[in-house]
Amino acid sequence: MRVPAFFLTALVVCLVFVAPVIAQEGHPLKGSWLGTWGPSEDHTNVVVVIMDWDGQQITGTINPGTDNIPIENATLNPDGWVLRFEAKGESRTGGTLDYVIEGSIENLPFNDRFVRGTWRHQNANGPFEITRQ
Repeated sequence: MRVPAFFLTALVVCLVFVAPVIAQEGHPLKGSWLGTWGPSEDHTNVVVVIMDWDGQQITGTINPGTDNIPIENATLNPDGWVLRFEAKGESRTGGTLDYVIEGSIENLPFNDRFVRGTWRHQNANGPFEITRQ
C-alpha cells in the first residue's frame, strides 16, 4: 500500500509545479504575429507584427527589418478585446502615412489566437488579420 501512496504523492507534487509553468504564457498580445492586410480580400500583402507588453503599455513593430514601422498609441479594450494602434509609415513618394489599425482578438484562450479587423491611412483602407505564431 505504501508504493501507490508514494506515486500518488509524487504525481500531485509534479502537477503543482508544472501547472503554473503551462499557465504563464504572458500578455495576450505579446509575441510574433503573421498575417495579411490589403485593399481587399482578394489583394493582400503579408504583414509581420511583433508586439510586447512591459506591464504598462503595448509596444512593437510592423514588418520588422528594412521596412519597419514602430507601433504608436496602442490600446487594448478588455471589453470585447478590441486592439487599436497607430503607426507612421513612409509612402513611396517620401510622404508620411498615418496608419490606424483596429481589430478584435478572437480565439483568446488558445495559442492560435488572431486579430481580425481593418487598417487605414490617408489613401487606402482594407481588411487586416494576423495570427499569433
